[in-house]
Amino acid sequence: MRKPFAITLIPGSSLANLTGTWRTSRPVYLDRLPPCNNACPAGENIQGWLFHAESGDYEAAWRELVKDNPLPAVMGRVCYHPCESSCNRKQIDAPVGINSVERFLGDEAIKRGWQFDAPAAATGKRVLVVGAGPSGLSAAYHLARMGHTVEIHEAGPFAGGMMRFGIPKYRLPREVLDAEVQRIVNLGVTIRLNSKVDNILDTMKQGHFDATFLAVGAHIGKRTNIHAGAAAKIVDAVSVLRSMEGEEKPMLGRRVVVYGGGNTAIDVARTAKRLGASEAIIVYRRTREKMPAHDLEVEEALQEGIMIKWLSTIKRVDDEGKLTVEKMELDDKGMPQPTGEFETLESDSLVLALGQDVDLSLLEGVPGLEVNDGTVQVSPNMMTGYPGIFAGGDMVPSERTVTVAVGHGKKAARHIDAWLRGAVYQPAAKHELADFKNLNTWYYSDAPKTVRPMLDVIRRQSSFDEVQGGLDETNALFEARRCLSCGNCFECDNCYGVCPDNAVIKLGAGKRYEFNYDYCKGCGICVTECPSGSIKMVPEDI
Repeated sequence: MRKPFAITLIPGSSLANLTGTWRTSRPVYLDRLPPCNNACPAGENIQGWLFHAESGDYEAAWRELVKDNPLPAVMGRVCYHPCESSCNRKQIDAPVGINSVERFLGDEAIKRGWQFDAPAAATGKRVLVVGAGPSGLSAAYHLARMGHTVEIHEAGPFAGGMMRFGIPKYRLPREVLDAEVQRIVNLGVTIRLNSKVDNILDTMKQGHFDATFLAVGAHIGKRTNIHAGAAAKIVDAVSVLRSMEGEEKPMLGRRVVVYGGGNTAIDVARTAKRLGASEAIIVYRRTREKMPAHDLEVEEALQEGIMIKWLSTIKRVDDEGKLTVEKMELDDKGMPQPTGEFETLESDSLVLALGQDVDLSLLEGVPGLEVNDGTVQVSPNMMTGYPGIFAGGDMVPSERTVTVAVGHGKKAARHIDAWLRGAVYQPAAKHELADFKNLNTWYYSDAPKTVRPMLDVIRRQSSFDEVQGGLDETNALFEARRCLSCGNCFECDNCYGVCPDNAVIKLGAGKRYEFNYDYCKGCGICVTECPSGSIKMVPEDI
C-alpha cells in the first residue's frame, strides 16, 4: 500500500502561514454544462446519450435522447445542429457529428420497433393541442408521458405540419416522419385530422379540456407589392411545397424565378429543378453573408445548378412573364439601396418566398390575449394572457425551426403539467459552462469527422430521393467516441493515477471518485491532468 505524501512545516516559513495543514486551495469534482447541451434548442442531454452510444448501447442512448425529443430520426435530418457549432472538439479538428449519430439512433429505433416507455398513471386531466406540427407533437408526447389525456386537432389531412408541408421529401422522407408520428399515437395520443379549430374557447368547452397548447404552424405565405400584369403567374412558396403532398404536382414551367432568401426559397428552387425546370433562379436583395438560409442548404442548391442573383429586387412582372429586376448596392451601413440599373429576366412563373404568417382567427374573442406583429405574446411559462391557454412554435416570437418548436413543446408541457397541479415549474439551475480552456486535450488524438454520404448531383436534379445518407453502425460508433465529455467525469482514472498523495478514492463503476483531504496537499496536478475539465481548485475556507 502506498504511503501518503507528507511534509514537515518549519515555524516561520510561508507554508506555516497557509490555511489548513498544507493547502491554500483544494480540488473539487464538479459537473460543467457541455456546450452542445447548452446550445440545443430542444434541450437534449446530448452528452448523456452520446455516452451510451459510444459504449454501443444504442437503445439506452435512444431512450436518453427521447426524454427530451420524440422525433430523433426527423431531427437527425432537418436540424441545423447548433450543438455542433458550439462543440469544443472543433478547436482540435472538427466538431462531433452529433446530428449524424442522432439520425442513426432514430433510424435504428424505427428499424427495431422501439416504443416509448409506458406513461405515468392517469391524472384525469384533458389537454387540447391545436396543430400536429413539431411543437404540437412534442407537447402532446411529453404531456401523455406525464399521465394526461391529450387530443390533437389538426386542420390538415396528415400529421406533421410544416415538417410535411414545408420540408421537401429529398430532405425528409415521409415514411420516417410517419413512423415517428405513429410512435406518439401508440403512446395514447389522439390525433383528429381535418379538424380545424375555428374558436378555441368553444372547442375547449365542448371537449371539456382543462388546458390548451396552441401550436398552429405558419402556413400563410406573405405577399409583397410587385406591379404585375393580369396574366402573370405568381404563386407563393408554401402553396407550391404543400401541393407536392398531393397527387397533382404544381406546374411551374421551364424557367422558374424564386423571390426570397430563406430556407423556403432554397427548398422551392431545388423542388422546381426536380420537377423539370431547366432554370431555377433565386432573386435576393442582399448578399450571401446576410442570407437567412443556412449555408449548407445554399451550398447544396448551388451544386444542383440553382442560380442566385444577389443584391437584386423585383420591381414588376408583365403578362409574358418578363421580370424587371433592379440591381442594389450596399451603403456605408451595409444596407441594400436601389441603383436605378435594371435588367430583364424571362420566367414561366414567379414564386414568392418572403416568409409566412400564422392564421390566428381561432383566437378571436379570447379576452386577455395579446397579439403583436402576427404572433401571440406569452409569459416565460409559455402561457398566454388567458389562463390555461399556452402557445409555442410558429405562433410565438422566436426562430422558426423544427428544433426550436420541439423545445417549445417540451417547455410548455412542463409548465402545463405544473399549472394543472396548481404548482409552478422551476427548471433546475444550470451548471457553469465547460469552455475549451477547461479541457486538457493532449490526451485526445486527431480523429477526423465522419462525412455522411451524399446522393450524386445528377440524381439529385431529377428525383426526390433523399440527398443526404446516414451513418452505418461502425461510423456512428466512431463518431460518438469522438465526444470529449466536456465538463463531466467519465472515470478515466487519470486523477487517481497521477495524484502523488494517494488522495483520490475510487468509489466503483459509475460512482466516480472523491478526495481524501487529509492526504491532499492541494498541488493541483489532478486538475492539470483531467481531460474533461471536471475538477477545479477552490480556495480553502479561512
